[in-house]
This record gives sequence, C-alpha cells and structure tokens, in this order.
Amino acid sequence: MNSTSAVPSPASPPASAYVESFAYRAQGSFRRQMARLHARFIPPGERVLEWGCGVGDLLTALKPGVGLGIDAENSHIATAQQRHAGKNCEFRAGRLPEAKVEGTWDHIIWNYLPGYLTDVQGALESLRENCHPRTRLYISSLNNVWYPLIKAGAASGAVVKREYWNWLSSRDLANLLELAGWEVVLSRGEQLFPFDVPLIEPFCNRFLARLPGLQALGMSIFIVARPRVRFAEPARTSLSVVVPMRNEEGNVAAALSRIPALGCRTEVIFVEGNSRDKTWEVLQRAVTEYKGPLQLKLCRQPGKGKWDAVHHGFKQATGDILVIQDGDLTAPPEDLPKFFDVLCAGTAEFANGSRLVYPMENQAMRFLNMLGNHFFANALSFVLSQRIKDSLCGTKMMARGDYERLLKRLPELGDFDPFGDFNLLFGSALMGLRIRDVPVRYKNRTYGETNISRFRHGWILLQMTFFGLRKIRFR
Repeated sequence: MNSTSAVPSPASPPASAYVESFAYRAQGSFRRQMARLHARFIPPGERVLEWGCGVGDLLTALKPGVGLGIDAENSHIATAQQRHAGKNCEFRAGRLPEAKVEGTWDHIIWNYLPGYLTDVQGALESLRENCHPRTRLYISSLNNVWYPLIKAGAASGAVVKREYWNWLSSRDLANLLELAGWEVVLSRGEQLFPFDVPLIEPFCNRFLARLPGLQALGMSIFIVARPRVRFAEPARTSLSVVVPMRNEEGNVAAALSRIPALGCRTEVIFVEGNSRDKTWEVLQRAVTEYKGPLQLKLCRQPGKGKWDAVHHGFKQATGDILVIQDGDLTAPPEDLPKFFDVLCAGTAEFANGSRLVYPMENQAMRFLNMLGNHFFANALSFVLSQRIKDSLCGTKMMARGDYERLLKRLPELGDFDPFGDFNLLFGSALMGLRIRDVPVRYKNRTYGETNISRFRHGWILLQMTFFGLRKIRFR
C-alpha cells in the first residue's frame, strides 16, 4: 500500500540518479533499451517534454523537432546543456509539481520518475495544462517483482541505496492516472533482460517479455496514457463518409436515403470499384438527381482492393472525422451517430465496429466466417495489446488528423494489407490511439453477393496476423 501525498519531501536524488546507479554505470544497455522502447511510439520531429531528464540522453536520442528536458539536479542540467548543444533540445532545472512549462506537447516522458515523487497524483494533474487531446504520456517504473533483487543489490553495494522510493505497482499507477484525469491505453512489463547481449537480449525482450505470464516479470513497468478530454463539439464538427462500392447498384438508393446527416456538415464520397454491373451508371444518375442534406462526391478507384478504394476516398475527404461505410449496408448506416458521438466525446480515438456483440440476422454471416472473425479478433487483441471483438467489420471511424499521422507511420509496416482493416488498426496501435469497439447490428444483404472469399482471403488475413505479431507485438 503506497501513500505518496503524506510522505515528506525526500532528500534523495531524483529518478535519473537511480537509473544511473542501477544500470547506466555498468553499461549503456539499459539506456539504449529505454530509448528503443520510447522510439516505437515517438517518431522523430515531434514536440517532446521529459520530466526527470537526467543528462538528456533519452530525450535527444528520440530526435524531437522541439525537445524540453527538466531535472531537479542542476548538475545534470549543466551536463545535458553541454553534451547535447545544437540538438533541438532545451534543458532546465525544475521539480514537479511546482515547476511550470508553457505550451502543449505531443509526448510527455516520465522515465523512472514516479518512484521519487512525493505526490504522484498532484504531479499527474499538473501535466494536464500541457496536453492537447492527442498528447501521450509514457511512464516507466520499477516492477515490484524485482524488489528482492534490488534490495539484495543495495545490501551488497552493487546498487546505490535509496532513502526514498515509491514501490508502485501497475495497478497503483493506473489508479493514480485515473484519479488525475488520465486513461491507460497500454500497460505491460518490459526489459526481461536489461543487458545488451547478442541474440539473448532480443529473444528475451522482444519475444519472451511479450508472452502472457512472462510479461509480468519485466524489470520495467511501461504505461502509455492519454488525457481524458472531449475531442470536439459535434455541432461544429464535419464528417466525411467514404462508401466503397463494387457491384452494388441495388444499394445506391438505400445508401443515399439511410446515411444520416451529422455534425455541421456531412459529405458522402462514393468510390466505385470497377464493377461488373451498372453501379457506376446508377451512382452518376443518383448523385445528379440528389436533393437531400448530404454533400455528395463520386469517383472511381485507381487500383484494386478495398484499401485502395478507402485510401482514395479519404484523399478526397474534407471532413474533420472520417468513416468507412461498406456499400453492402450490412453494417447499418443508422449506427453511424454512435461512432460520431464516441469520437467527439473523446471516449474513443479509433471507433471500431463490432458485429459480434448483438445477435445478427440468420444469413448475415456464414458459420465459417463467424469462426474466422472470432479467431482474428482474439489474435488481433493480442497483437495490439488492446481488446477488440471484431477486426473485420467495415465500419471504422477516426479523426482526419489521426489518419494523416497514421499514413506517415505505415511505411514502418510496409504495403501488406489489401483490405485496409489491418492498416488502420496496426497504425492506430503504433500511435497509441485508444481503440474501442462500437457494437452494430449486422444485417443480411438485400442485394448482390459478398466480395469476400472465405479461404483465399482467410489465408491473407492469417498472414497479416503473423505480420502484426512481428511488427507490433514482438517488435
């Protein structure tokens, strides 16, 4: 049981001194591992604030566009200023929660800082004024399971003794974050083997440390959190609905009548996918004759596959929020207000449709498809470290700014997904976005046949799942 607010101010050094005493002096492996860990989530060129920055090595290793490091030790600040001059980073002396920082930041780092704070909740609350809705906070702290080894090391002189240290579990930290107005996006153990030894280190830290059970044994607790804030006001927010259509001429009129007008402006972008029927001709006539509240656009996709259609439609979009509405209408357009509301409220940052919550109509999904969807949803939950129940529902919604950032991260994954579902989910996980399921009532097709081949596409999805394990989970 920890109480951080009632403990008197410690005379011991800040968190950075503990990190140096434990592993920095022995070798640079610990420092390099922490830099690699943070770099998975923080791309170069962004605004990064680090509290308890020590001599500034972690901050500068991330190559921020603008970096600010703050530490309670004047000697550390002097060293950082000398060592990292000319690297887009400023270093100042200060201590949380008293010190104040101007502006908002894309990323805030607490690298082993919580153990030395006398009021963790107050310090977390003080960070809120430096956040925008997409700010991410990264907290690393000592895992309690290592307490006996640290205690023995201190007794033997291998580890410098500390007069003060908060032994906070991951649950303690999650609770303090919630009390201070933050939400945990990701929490896991890291650094099962905190030394750089070829073959052993990557096997332990990238594979074993990601497995259930062993994940709890990592030396470091690593948490990614986001501020709980409203993202946008619905009345002032515009929406772009991208509707891929291939061989869906019988669904055009229904789509136009059923897609709701949301926010201050709703545009609907039909992307025709080289249909064999008269979908293109029907769309042209329907768009010309339409007199309703929606703003309509019509285009033909330049290539093949659903992702090509979605990507092409998103490029034409001008709305603040983007959503995919499958042209077969089996995921009802009437559910789109639920997605819009949770995104505007900030409850979710990526709203993922789930067809596997409510009962579905008898012919909506074949038995083998049902089994496959359950399998891939469980597999993707493990890959993403966030629980999702349906990875393949066509309805997915996110902010246009997040999509633009996601496109910059996709080269890390490569051109691998013809459907787009995995591109969007994997990219959102790379950015630390909060993914939430929004249940939809899955309906039977009223026109045409499915474009999905169970076995051929199932094999592709299996390959993409293993790809995600390598690129996301075991990275």
